[in-house]
Amino acid sequence: MSAFHSEAAHVLGARIREARNQRSLTLEDLGALAGVHWTNIGKIERGQVHPSVETLVRLASAMDADPKVFVTGLTADMYPRPRHKLTANDLIREREERSRHRDTE
Repeated sequence: MSAFHSEAAHVLGARIREARNQRSLTLEDLGALAGVHWTNIGKIERGQVHPSVETLVRLASAMDADPKVFVTGLTADMYPRPRHKLTANDLIREREERSRHRDTE
């Protein structure tokens, strides 16, 4: 297994580890509170895997934290091989331009 799933997974995992350590919780403690196996939490903290939304919410809730503190600032660019850099706004703008072009023909 590679060292990191992605830059986002690495950042997210570090944030979860920091929150857990600030609360003096062991991996086992957090696992029991969140209903997530402690070995999976270790993989998340090391950035080897990226948690599902459900797992992220379970971990945050177990630590009385808002899940947004863990994901704030993460972007699609932090994941491997983005297929494109387009956004919904880019697509809408392109459609509007095509529509205007057709209207002038």
